[in-house]
Amino acid sequence: MAQVDRQQAVLNILQNLRDLDGLKKLFWEELNYERENKPLSVRQWPDSDKDALAEDPILFAGGGEDNDFHIVYCRLASAELKRGSERPAVNLLLRDHPYALFVFSNQNQSAWHFLNVKYDAQAEKRRLVRRITVRPGEGLRTAAERLCMLDVSDRSDSPLAIQQRHDEAFDVEKVTKDFYREIANWYFWALKHAEFPKDAPKEKDGRDHISVIRLITRLIFLLFIKEKGLIPDVLFDRRRLVEMLEGFAPDKPRNTDSVFYRAILQNLFFATLNTEMDQRGWRREDQNFMAHCLYRHKDCFRDPKAALEWFKNIPFLNGGLFECLDKDFGEGAKPRYLRVDGFSDRPDSRPTVPDFLFFGPEQEVDLSGDYGDKKFKKVRVRGLIDTLNRYKFTIEENTPFDQEVALDPELCGKVFENLLAAYNPETGTTARKATGSFYTPREIVDYMVDEALVAFLSDKIGRSDKADESDKPDERLRALLAYDGETPQFTGAETEKLIDAIDNLKALDPAVGSGAFPMGILHKLVHVLGKLDPDNERWKAKQIAKLDDAVMREEAERVFRDNYDNYGRKLYLIENCIYGVDIQPIAVQIAKMRFFISLIVDQKINPAAPNLGVRALPNLETKFVAANTLIGIERPKQMLLRNPEIDRKEAELRKVREQHFTAKTPKA
Repeated sequence: MAQVDRQQAVLNILQNLRDLDGLKKLFWEELNYERENKPLSVRQWPDSDKDALAEDPILFAGGGEDNDFHIVYCRLASAELKRGSERPAVNLLLRDHPYALFVFSNQNQSAWHFLNVKYDAQAEKRRLVRRITVRPGEGLRTAAERLCMLDVSDRSDSPLAIQQRHDEAFDVEKVTKDFYREIANWYFWALKHAEFPKDAPKEKDGRDHISVIRLITRLIFLLFIKEKGLIPDVLFDRRRLVEMLEGFAPDKPRNTDSVFYRAILQNLFFATLNTEMDQRGWRREDQNFMAHCLYRHKDCFRDPKAALEWFKNIPFLNGGLFECLDKDFGEGAKPRYLRVDGFSDRPDSRPTVPDFLFFGPEQEVDLSGDYGDKKFKKVRVRGLIDTLNRYKFTIEENTPFDQEVALDPELCGKVFENLLAAYNPETGTTARKATGSFYTPREIVDYMVDEALVAFLSDKIGRSDKADESDKPDERLRALLAYDGETPQFTGAETEKLIDAIDNLKALDPAVGSGAFPMGILHKLVHVLGKLDPDNERWKAKQIAKLDDAVMREEAERVFRDNYDNYGRKLYLIENCIYGVDIQPIAVQIAKMRFFISLIVDQKINPAAPNLGVRALPNLETKFVAANTLIGIERPKQMLLRNPEIDRKEAELRKVREQHFTAKTPKA
């Protein structure tokens, strides 16, 4: 069977995978594995691991020489696919099935994980777990392309050879590199056709590099929260948009009306995600000038009333990412108005971002001048929405030992660094060299974070007076920081010291870039708190004890009560412990976005609650700042006696900072 035909056949199966019949068709028919269908005993398993499964695992299929490569199916007892239930089962099954692919489903078989275990030779033979998620109805083209690589038509292949093929198919880096290249190609193509208002920052070549990067950033964020179920698919459905929008022309390469960008994206960015749900509505004609909280471009919709229904159930998020950058400086100011985003009904103030850039058919363009390389003379590009729909997005950041074959929030940082590294024909150098932008790989970040935290925390717990020579605090701390392995033993006093030390920790990245290091710190501290304080009681008590205001204490109670445990950990770590500075404002914006996604993932959605139960994102303007850290600050000489007025002012400043962090509107 031709590869293209097989990919389409596998895609059709994945789109309708709702029971074991679909799994049989995938492995027994399309991928040529031999039928086994034998139950596996879990008699020797711990009760907790047995209870996580709805029934005994099944040796579902075999492949290669003597069928020694195994496909093992496990049905979880829960309604959700829980990683915490999968990994213990895999560790137990690997004893008898060292060469295997593990397939997990939730209880009603509406969601599936295809799970590969690769031994990482450069990490002391630790197991790297990699997953492909399949939920019928989602974008599954990448999943189909990857799973097609698992074909075992050659019956003589050794189980090791098949395992290596599986390892290659589950290579996360290959998927992300393909995505980066497609986004970079689109970026250079878009620069030739997109034009933002006069006040938007321009590069030496006169093009809107920063504005296009900002557009990509905002749009990718939308894809992540769409994965959370907070944005309806209809807003990105070409067929429905043709019915809904007046003048929508994605197939016309010379049309510059920008209907999709103005009618859908601008209204989604500014009048929806940045406006509380009960405050939304159309701008009145000839009124509400510069009111960016109201919907505009009514003339683009065939049925404006129906359009409001499509936006109605999207929650207010706040957080600054979708703040309109157009400003009115007031009467007498010169110039009075600043036009950066161009959220305006005035034709002379609007950006041009044509529809074909989002939904246009695949075409060939010359990008050799942009890359400075003749091999890019003929590059295939397509509409950005179509490109994004080819990939699977996940709102959970991967760890060095647990990864999904999908695009996680870290990709935003990598995309940013990739675009900055692009060739600048005006200077003849790469923008990376000009800005000093280099993306730090996840493995290096993890090492840096571990070393910094071991040094910090070991100083806090020290050695007990009664401890013997075998007690090595640093080794226990490294085990505490590890994503795999058992939690080491700490006394009650040591646990309290560690949690207190984390609560008072201050981590500053003076060249934050897109947030790789502070994000690494955040995830590692959340992981540690989960081990030290699994029920969140100690961490919660410390956060509430800091608050003088009864309203803020009640709000803190809701933070822990209404969301997943990690949300309360992340929120207060971000508020009190983590800071970043970068000379590039766009880098700061992308760093903020990664923290917003990290908070969104741990919020519970409640359709019956105000704002769907989604707590507005915090304001991070005092946490991540655009500035030059190489320039020092003039400091007065230290006074011998400290003025009590300073203490009072500092206390007031702390309170203002707390209020700003949680404010929903500029007036709040």
